[in-house]
Amino acid sequence: MFGGVRRGVEAAEADLESSVANLDNTRVSLASEVALNYVEVRALQTRLGIARANLASQSETLQLTDWRAQAGLVSSQDVEQARSNREQTRAQIPDLETSLAESEHRLDILLGRAPGTLHARLAATGELPTVPSQIAVGIPADTLRQRPDVRAAERKLAAETARVGAAEAARYPSFTLSGSIGLEALTLGALGNSGGATSSLLAGITSPIFNAGRLRAQVEIQDAVREQAQVGYEQAVLTALQEVENALVALARNRERVEALAIAAESARNAAELARQRYSAGLIDFQSVLDTERSVLSAEDSLASSRADGVLALIRLYKALGGGWSPQTATRPVSKDAP
Repeated sequence: MFGGVRRGVEAAEADLESSVANLDNTRVSLASEVALNYVEVRALQTRLGIARANLASQSETLQLTDWRAQAGLVSSQDVEQARSNREQTRAQIPDLETSLAESEHRLDILLGRAPGTLHARLAATGELPTVPSQIAVGIPADTLRQRPDVRAAERKLAAETARVGAAEAARYPSFTLSGSIGLEALTLGALGNSGGATSSLLAGITSPIFNAGRLRAQVEIQDAVREQAQVGYEQAVLTALQEVENALVALARNRERVEALAIAAESARNAAELARQRYSAGLIDFQSVLDTERSVLSAEDSLASSRADGVLALIRLYKALGGGWSPQTATRPVSKDAP
């Protein structure tokens, strides 16, 4: 009569909706982790290819230096410096291979497969996804609607608010009404007579006279729980907005960094080629060649890492925006063998 049952039903429905939102949030998190690890795999493959290409180039430089030393044009010191430079590059390859294997294994586990299952499919080096020049972010209200963790926090707040109403209703009297309808006769044929009908109706009222203090304290406790849920909801909203802003800043700054590193890598490659030509002609010493080769490896590796960071920032932005997940999105089963 005072809405206690109705508020209890509202709380149960809100709990169900909060659980559904938490499930959606788990799906978004899993999808983003799979994407992040896949990008890491491709980035490490790119960096590994750069290291191997520079190793081959430095091996050619070592051979050139060795020929010049045999001809008496340079000292053996240049040969040893060239060999040291090449071996330093070679030493980076095992670390990259280890990191690549670990990333592949993490991806296997995220997909529910044994480590090493996807190695053959990932063996061919793939290109990193391209970051679009423009991204439709939408308005903050869209973000709050799309984020499943925000929806879960809001539904939890709704459930706790409804429970405050149920606790308040428990302080008032409750009414019960029960009854029964039946047939009663001494013979089977007499059951159809009107005199065989029996009925009863009982009514009761329960008043929490002696539990008033305990019920009032229960309302206060539930109101404190509601306030805690409200703080959690507000924190979820602020965290969502912060993650979106951080991802946007990271994406914008990464774009500037990639543009600068692309120019630096191209200039380093040109400088290294000119240095080798001038060294072959005897116009410069070998130290200039070593410096330019190291610059090429550093610039190309930094460029590959920054391009991967840009894709990772884009994935984190999509996750911060809710991952494109909405309660209306239909779930479609996917085959285990699907790419």
